[in-house]
Amino acid sequence: MKDRRVLAAAYMFDWIAGDPEWLPHPVRLIGKGVEQGERILRRPGQTPAVEFAAGGILTFGLVAAVYFGTTKTIAWANRKSPALALAAEIVLGWTCLASRSLHDEAVAVVSALDMGDILRARRRLARIVGRDTQQLNTYEISRAVIETVAESTSDGVIAPMFYMSVGGVSLAMAYKAINTLDSMIGHADERYFYFGKIAARLDDAANFVPSRLTALGVAAAASALRGASPAAALGIWLRDGMKHKSPNAGQPESAMAGALCVRLGGENFYAGESAVAPLLGEEFPQPSLQKAKHAIQIAAGVSILGVVMAMLFARRR
Repeated sequence: MKDRRVLAAAYMFDWIAGDPEWLPHPVRLIGKGVEQGERILRRPGQTPAVEFAAGGILTFGLVAAVYFGTTKTIAWANRKSPALALAAEIVLGWTCLASRSLHDEAVAVVSALDMGDILRARRRLARIVGRDTQQLNTYEISRAVIETVAESTSDGVIAPMFYMSVGGVSLAMAYKAINTLDSMIGHADERYFYFGKIAARLDDAANFVPSRLTALGVAAAASALRGASPAAALGIWLRDGMKHKSPNAGQPESAMAGALCVRLGGENFYAGESAVAPLLGEEFPQPSLQKAKHAIQIAAGVSILGVVMAMLFARRR
């Protein structure tokens, strides 16, 4: 019963308040921990093996610290008052979710396009994607919104809810630590190729199930949206889900491509360097602004389905 109350309340607060700037967000503290750990563990001239081991120590050490730190914090609050412990779990659970912030950021981009302000749309898009946005046209902005909404629904909504239903807020916070480590050091570039290898692989493992649940959720939510195709969502997902270089990002993106009957993937630029992603739903036309709006609606439906299923699972557990 308690886990369901925490899930429901955390989800409600997330949609009501989003991610307010005044809230001391735990992810920011985790990020500082990553930076400090890297400063301590990395030294000039380290061999690849030493860098690999140092990155593993930081990754597993930080994830364990977040898990046990969250558990100890809730236990301390419970000794003071069960009501305080419940409030602590709800607040921490709320900070793990990103339904409202993802929705608002995506809506801000499409609203700017709706008003014909492509410069503002590019600036707003840069807040939620890593690719260069300065030269993107309307179709490319729409594609970026759809791809980001699909992937971030998995990472920022379904995955934390999944882990909250499996192991409570402590496990959800540990997942956020894994996700933060991957975003900060899990890059295959020269600087982090060895140091961030374990963080990247751990993130792949942690998102394996949630990404596939998200793809199923996209197909289910598509059945409630006129013009979307749940059958194509399933078909393109099963066909194209593993084309992406990431074992997980391609799952919700391919399902979204099928649901909207649009072509995703193609060339992107990162710091001026070209990177070509495989095409998902290559037989479909390129995305439009209207399809980007539909993607936002589908993502909202997936988040509702996700919290319902998570609460049902937590009850059975």
